[in-house]
Amino acid sequence: MLQNKSNQENMMLTLIKFCTPLILSGILQQLYNWADAFIVGNVVGETALAAIGAVSSINNFYIMVITGFTAGLSIYTAQKFGSGQAEDISRILSTFLVIIGAASVVISVTAILAASGVLSLMDTPQDIFGWSKDYLQIISAGVPCLAVYNLYAATLRAIGDSRAPFFAVLVSSAVNVVLDIVFVAFMGWGVKGAAVATVIAQFAMTVFIVIYGVKKHAVVRFKPGKNMFYKNCVGKSMAFGVPPMLQSCINSFGNMILQGFMNSFGTATVAAITTAYRVDCIALLPVINLGSGISTLVAQNYGAGDKKKAEKVLTSGIGLMIPVSLALTAVIVLFGGRMIALFGAGEEVVAIGTNFFTSLAKFYVIYGIAMACRGYVEGLGGVMYSSIIGVVALTTRIGASYALRPVFDNMVIAYAEGISWALLMTLFIIRIIRIRKKDKECDI
Repeated sequence: MLQNKSNQENMMLTLIKFCTPLILSGILQQLYNWADAFIVGNVVGETALAAIGAVSSINNFYIMVITGFTAGLSIYTAQKFGSGQAEDISRILSTFLVIIGAASVVISVTAILAASGVLSLMDTPQDIFGWSKDYLQIISAGVPCLAVYNLYAATLRAIGDSRAPFFAVLVSSAVNVVLDIVFVAFMGWGVKGAAVATVIAQFAMTVFIVIYGVKKHAVVRFKPGKNMFYKNCVGKSMAFGVPPMLQSCINSFGNMILQGFMNSFGTATVAAITTAYRVDCIALLPVINLGSGISTLVAQNYGAGDKKKAEKVLTSGIGLMIPVSLALTAVIVLFGGRMIALFGAGEEVVAIGTNFFTSLAKFYVIYGIAMACRGYVEGLGGVMYSSIIGVVALTTRIGASYALRPVFDNMVIAYAEGISWALLMTLFIIRIIRIRKKDKECDI
């Protein structure tokens, strides 16, 4: 009994050690996104703040296409690393550097050309339309940088190096904040200046992580040239990367539908809830990155053939998730409104945002358990199942938003998301019960 308790504590420490750099890098990454909104909101005004917020779901669509695929690819790479097949990792990296690099250029060009049409389809308010278009077109130019960064970050995370993204984002955050101040506050470029600062910062982040990876780890080194593409790496890698990528695409498309739904409540609600989501994104980073850490460690242990240790990762992860989620709930309920006020929002916007936090934060514990279970299922290779029920949860969220609007008014966005989290948690728990039942039958 004491030995099991000691093993559990050791696994918790391993998770904390692995996830802390991921959490810190995620916080820094969100903070430099904050910098755009914070400086623009205080220097230019509340309308400009709403303009940036109105394109967040569109920008996230392109980002999530990339991060969704690389997250799945990271699980496959972690399994390779755990099974001792390190020689395949550089081949996977070089092959998908070619594929993702080309795809990201297409996405970038498409996003720039389609900006006006997409904003019109989303019923973007006319008083912010022009600024939103400028911001979206400029920020879309940075998609190729994000693609390369996320591919390297996912590979390094898979081999156990969670510090690399932290250092890269630290560099990027410093560059972004300095340039935001210069371009927006001093040069008066407004929304355009914030977008340009972000793109330059993303370039700096990408250059840093590539150089860092090549110098620190032999498995990510390869010679650029004809031998960068390996056909035999594509099939299995795609099986891991495509389902979460498609889920991310569908989720992001769903978020654009929800953004259009949110726009119907008016500019004050748009400013309040999009700003609240900026705070919410940082608040939930410990939960999200713990889930990512669980996925990576489960994948490494599963690749090494140690299913019992993989199960310990899950139980330790849930043991960490619950107190972390409760602490985050308390912080957001108590201080969320004050954080929104920091962006230069007026009293009406702050009031709406505070109400939003009070409505949503009560579901944080449910979300935390769901992310722990999701990490375990994905680490075992269940990315297809995870993607399918992710889409089911999104569909539920959209349906609940429209159906419950007469009951909750503009707070329906929070309650609908909470309902989708509860569904997500339930479906993952059912999956884990079935996995364990099947393993016991195989043992017999």
